[in-house]
Amino acid sequence: MDQSPFLAQRGSVSSSLGNSAELDANLTLSDKLKVFKSSTFDPNNYVASKSRSMNEKEIRHLCAYLVDLKKASAEEMRKSVLANYSAFIRTSKEISDLEGELLSMRNLLNTQAALVHGLAEGCMLSSMISGNEDSDMDDLLAEKTDISNTEKWLIGYLETLEVLLAEKRVDEAMTALDEGEKMAKEISEGKTLSPSLFQALQDAINEHRKKLADQLAETICQPSTHSAEIRSTALALKNLGDGPRAHTLLLNSHQETLQRNMKNLQSSNSGGVGAFTATLSQLVFSTISQAASDSLSVFAEEEPAYTSELVTWAVTQAEKYAVLLKKCILASTAAAGGLRVASECVHVCMSHCYQLEASGLALSPILIKYFRPFVKQALNTNLRRIEQSSSALAAADDWFLAYAPTSSRHSGLPPSSSHSNLSFQPKLSRSAHKFNSMVQELFEDVGPLEILQLDVLAVEGLLQVFNFYVNLLINALPGSVVTENLEGHKIVKIAETEEQQIALLANAMLLADELLPRAVIKLSNSTRGDDSHRRGSDKQRELKKRLQREVDRLRDSFCRQHALELIFTEEGEARLNALIYLGMDGNVEQPEWFPSPIFQEIFAKLTDVASIAADLFVGRERFATVLLMRLTETVILWLSDDQTFWEEVETGSTPLGPIGLQQLYLDMQFVMIFSSQGRYLSRHLHQAIKNIIERAINAVAATGLDPNSVLPEDEWFVEVCEIAIKMLTGRAAFDNVEDDVASPTSSVQT
Repeated sequence: MDQSPFLAQRGSVSSSLGNSAELDANLTLSDKLKVFKSSTFDPNNYVASKSRSMNEKEIRHLCAYLVDLKKASAEEMRKSVLANYSAFIRTSKEISDLEGELLSMRNLLNTQAALVHGLAEGCMLSSMISGNEDSDMDDLLAEKTDISNTEKWLIGYLETLEVLLAEKRVDEAMTALDEGEKMAKEISEGKTLSPSLFQALQDAINEHRKKLADQLAETICQPSTHSAEIRSTALALKNLGDGPRAHTLLLNSHQETLQRNMKNLQSSNSGGVGAFTATLSQLVFSTISQAASDSLSVFAEEEPAYTSELVTWAVTQAEKYAVLLKKCILASTAAAGGLRVASECVHVCMSHCYQLEASGLALSPILIKYFRPFVKQALNTNLRRIEQSSSALAAADDWFLAYAPTSSRHSGLPPSSSHSNLSFQPKLSRSAHKFNSMVQELFEDVGPLEILQLDVLAVEGLLQVFNFYVNLLINALPGSVVTENLEGHKIVKIAETEEQQIALLANAMLLADELLPRAVIKLSNSTRGDDSHRRGSDKQRELKKRLQREVDRLRDSFCRQHALELIFTEEGEARLNALIYLGMDGNVEQPEWFPSPIFQEIFAKLTDVASIAADLFVGRERFATVLLMRLTETVILWLSDDQTFWEEVETGSTPLGPIGLQQLYLDMQFVMIFSSQGRYLSRHLHQAIKNIIERAINAVAATGLDPNSVLPEDEWFVEVCEIAIKMLTGRAAFDNVEDDVASPTSSVQT
C-alpha cells in the first residue's frame, strides 16, 4: 500500500529532526546558542521554520528542547557569575558609580541649558508668554487679558515651587514636581505652550529637582538626623531619581554615627577588656545590621544593584573594627601570651558576627583573617611557657608520685570531695602535675580555636610540648643524653632508683592515656552536626596513638638502658657472651644445673620491676605487662642478633659442646617459664627463644654430634627451672602457678 504524501513528508521532517538532534548532541552550549545571539534573530521566523511541517509531538519535542536549552543557559550564567563573583562585585560597584556620575552630569547639563536659555530669553520673557516676541512682559502682566490658562498656571507653579523649596517642605515639593512632570506631559501632547516656554518649564523642573535633591542629601548628612528620618529622606532622594547617591549617603550616615560612638567608647574605656570588647562588638555589628536593614527596606526593588555596595561597605567596617581591636587588645595580649583574654574577645566578636549572618552578610572570614594570627601567637607563647616551666621543674623533681598538693581544678579529672575519691585522682610527680595543670588551663574556654581553624594547630602544639616533656623524662634516665648545659647546671634531675625510673613511665603513661586527651575534648565542645561525635572519636583515637608513640619512646629508652646494664659491665665488656657456654665442656666436674648468673640477674631485675609496677600501675596492668614484655624482649633479641656471639658459637675455635648446649637450652627455658608465669611471654619473645635454641642445636649438629642424644626431655628443664624460680623468689609453695601472685599483671592475658 502506497504512503500518502502527508505521511512521507512527515517522515522526512522527523528524520531531519533526528539528524539535527544527533548533531546538536555533539555541540557545546556556546555553539547551540549562536543562532540566538545573532542581531538578525527573529523568534517568530525561527519558530515558524521549525514548526512549519511538524506534528504536535514534534512541536512538543522542540519546546522541551528549547526549555532544556534555556535551563542550561541559565545554569551556565550562574556558574559564570559564581566563578567571577569578585569581578562581578567590582563591576557592579563601578556601574553604580558611573550611574551616579551620569546623573550628576545630566543634572549639570540641564542646569547649564537652563542658564543658557535664561540668558538668551530673559529679555524676551514677555513676548514668550504672549506668544508675541515683540511684546513686553510687564505690559502683558499688567493687562492679563491675553495670557492663557496654561501660562497662568506656569507662573503660579514656578512661584509655588520656589516657596516650597525655600521653606524645605519636602513632601509638598515632591508632589509639586510630580505635578509639574504630569503637566509637562500634557502640555507636550496638547502643545499649549511655545517650544521655548515648554523648554523653560522642563529646565525649571530639573533645576528645582536638583535643589531638592541637594537639600535631602544635606539632611541625611546631618549628625542630628534620626534613623527613621534618614530612611525616609533616602527614599525621597531615590524617588527623585538619584538612587545611587541616596544609597551611598545612607551608608555614609551610618558610618559617621558608628565612628562617633566608637570614639566616645574609646575615650571612656571603662569596664575592663571584656566589657569594652562586648560593647564595641555590639556597637559595630548592630550598626552594620541596621544599615543592611535600611538598605533593604529603602532599595528593596533594586536590591541587586545596591547589594555589592552594601557588602563592600560592611566588609570595610568589619576590617576597621578588627584593626581597632587588634590595636587596643589583641596585639599586646598575644605578645604576653594571654590566650584566654584573646579567645574571649574573639568569641564575643564571632558570636555577634554569626547573628548578623541571618541577614545575609557573612563577615566571619574577614574577622578570622585578622584575628587568627594573634590567637596563634598567644597559643604559641603559652606552649613555649609550658616547655620552660616543665624544664625548670624537672630540674628539681624528686620523681616520686603523689596526689596534687592543691585543688585539682586543672587536673583533667572531676574534683574529689572525700578521701574515698582519692583513687580517682592522678598520682604524678611534681613536674608532671604542673605540666598537666598548664595544659588543662590552656585548653579551657578556647572554643574560638576551632572557629579560627586553630584546633589542629593546638593539638599539634600539645603533641610538641608532650614530646618535649618526654625528652626531659628520657634525660632523667641514668646514662641518657647530656644532662648539663653550658653553665654546668643540670637540666633535669636524674632518677637514680628503679622506682623513680618507673615513675617516669607512670607520668608519661597517665598523661598520654587519660589527662591530655581529656584536655583536647574541650576543643570539640562547640562542634555541631550529626557527625560530630564520630569525628570527635576518630580524632581522639588518632591523638592517643600519637601520644602513645611518645610513651613507647620513653619505655624503649628505659628497657634499652636496663638491658645494657645487664648485658655489659661498666667497662663496656659483654657479660652475656659465648664463653659462658663454650668453656663448660672443658670442665672435669659435672655442673650443678641452674640458670646462668646473668639470667638469674635478669629474673631478679624483672621481679623487682614487676613489684614496683604493681604499686605504681594500679588499675593499668596492661601497661606493666607491656613494660616487662619489652624489657625481656630487649635482652633476648640482643642475644639473638649478636653477631659476635654467634660467630664464636658457630665458627669459633672452640665448638659448642653438649653441656654448653644443655646450659643454653636451660637458660632459654628459664626465660620462657618465668615470663609465662608472669603473663608477659609474647609471641615475639617466644619465637626469638625458639630461634636461639634452634641455632644452637644446628651449631652442635654441625660438629657431627646428635643434639637429641645429649638433651634431656623438656620435663627435666621445666623441673629445674621451677626449682630455680622457687629458690630465687623464696616462695614456699609454687605448685599451683595460677594461684600465685607473681606479677601485678597476672589478670591480663597476652
